[in-house]
Amino acid sequence: MSSAASEADLSDGERAGLELIRESGGIHQSDFWKELDVSSRKGSRIVESLFEKDLIQREETVYDGHNTYYLTPAARDLDFSLLMAGDQLSPFIGDEEVDPHDDTFSQWVMTLAYED
Repeated sequence: MSSAASEADLSDGERAGLELIRESGGIHQSDFWKELDVSSRKGSRIVESLFEKDLIQREETVYDGHNTYYLTPAARDLDFSLLMAGDQLSPFIGDEEVDPHDDTFSQWVMTLAYED
């Protein structure tokens, strides 16, 4: 089942939970249900449902001395088109530091311009 199809079938609580996890970038399950203002039992059910639908990931962790899960959004289908120009990949993919005085990018753009 695609994530778009499974998201369409979410309850209001699941939708709110997914939004919270996505907006926060990650949250401990012990804080998750408090933020949603639901019982820990209901919060656990929401997490389980989102996890089964592959909309979130969870990792066992210890937080404030208690065992819990750290919840993060699942990786969605990624669109790499912004990294592409025609059939060429940007020359800076994977570079941690880019020299602002290097003309690699300008040369890449000029190559693309003259290909047509």
